[in-house]
Amino acid sequence: MQQPSIPRRASRTQEYPANPHRAGYHAGIHPEDQPYVSGDLVPTDEEEDYPTKTHTSTRRYMTKQGQEIIEQGNRRMVVHYEEPRKKFPWISLIGIGMIVSLLLVWGWSAVGAWWQEHQLDATYGFPRTYQTDAIVYPGDTSDHPSHYIFLNLGGTVQIIEEPHGDVSHAKIYKGPTLFSDNAALIPVTGTFTQVNGKEEMIVHIGNQEVIYVNDGTQFKPQQ
Repeated sequence: MQQPSIPRRASRTQEYPANPHRAGYHAGIHPEDQPYVSGDLVPTDEEEDYPTKTHTSTRRYMTKQGQEIIEQGNRRMVVHYEEPRKKFPWISLIGIGMIVSLLLVWGWSAVGAWWQEHQLDATYGFPRTYQTDAIVYPGDTSDHPSHYIFLNLGGTVQIIEEPHGDVSHAKIYKGPTLFSDNAALIPVTGTFTQVNGKEEMIVHIGNQEVIYVNDGTQFKPQQ
């Protein structure tokens, strides 16, 4: 037996279209037509002066100590300002190198002069003094030679002679006067030699030589 057909019920979707704002009425769902934003708030025209801070926002401020701080999320940075490094021109390096070279040359020259002066002071003292013995007179022997002292006293050369080593018969020969820079620092020395059977005394003054000839009793400048 065929059952009578039941007329098909109209679809709720067609009869009552779903409200796009419907959210339901049970717990946890907002009432229908109630706006809800689940993400970051979008500022309205009234709120544009106060933007919502997100996890990527950057904050910059100054501390009481004058340090500039930048905060971005969990990162905190302290800004240090330094003056830009200036490039040194090559011409300045060349100039400095030349100055250093000149200073080194001058320093080496000064050290060399000081060392030479020190050596002269250690050898001849001040005033410059040199002593030696010689057998020049008939009464001289190896045990009792004549003693000679060569002096530079303020630029004037003097030779002190002690015949046979006897101070009581000492003689002083006046030598030349020196005219040069630092004349008092020039060392004066003497040597003795025989020329044509006569004893000669040669006085060395720097690079110069002055010859004195023995006449049997004393020395006289060579004519």
